[in-house]
Amino acid sequence: MIQTAAKDTCFSPRQTLCCPGGRLLDLRQPQVMGILNLTPDSFFADSRVASQANHTDLLRRAEAMLKAGAAVLDLGAYSSRPGAEDISATEEQHRLLPALVALRETFPEAIISVDTFRASVADEAVAAGADIINDISGGTLDETMFATVGRLRVPYILMHMRGTPQTMTQHTDYAADIVVELVRYFRDKLAALRDAGVVDVVLDPGFGFAKTPAQSHELLRRLEELQVLGLPVLAGLSRKGLVYKPLGLTAEEALPGTIALNTVALLNGAKLLRVHDVAEAVQAVRLVSATYASLTP
Repeated sequence: MIQTAAKDTCFSPRQTLCCPGGRLLDLRQPQVMGILNLTPDSFFADSRVASQANHTDLLRRAEAMLKAGAAVLDLGAYSSRPGAEDISATEEQHRLLPALVALRETFPEAIISVDTFRASVADEAVAAGADIINDISGGTLDETMFATVGRLRVPYILMHMRGTPQTMTQHTDYAADIVVELVRYFRDKLAALRDAGVVDVVLDPGFGFAKTPAQSHELLRRLEELQVLGLPVLAGLSRKGLVYKPLGLTAEEALPGTIALNTVALLNGAKLLRVHDVAEAVQAVRLVSATYASLTP
């Protein structure tokens, strides 16, 4: 188990993210991020937002999520499910930018995260109104991402993954203890982010990304050990294979299991839940916070 970390390799504890326009996302108490997929092939069909010129479906879902208590809306235009089709940066921007503009114009006070591993897409997204960059590759698929985020001065979600969405299922062999490996990975990435001028960082262990269900469950059980790095942790468990495969179910049947594992994540220190079902996740946060006063400021 992880007990300590070298002081000079970690960021100072920072639980409040400074977004463009001076808006703050306070993660001292757990918050919920709602998933909006602009992709035709995301693994959970109900998360896909229909492509429309007027973005009616997107705006309707976003409004429902915000009313249900979502603190962040996470907009993605590149499917990262295992074996998903690769698309060009041009196609990703074509899907993403008009929807992002519509979302920003309709909900000017909302905090919007963009799920992309491409620096060029991140650059255009922030110009169009994005507040946070959520990078599944932790900068490994675009070596210019860290410098771009540092220049843009926006919060960054740093995820652990091996390979690409097309190959990650082939990279589940870990020579070392999986949590030790993640701490080392984050430590090195954080040093590079600091050098690039990135200030606000959230850690995402990448459940299901280059990890078997058993590895993801071990990581969830030991999630609290990532707190040695002094940064808020995001848990993205919603309807993934580690939820439904052990139960012999499908993603469509995985809401109760998702709630159960989100609760485990909260008890083990997660400060941000990335979910398809916002209302249910917000209820879990409120009840866990009410029961365990230590999770509240």
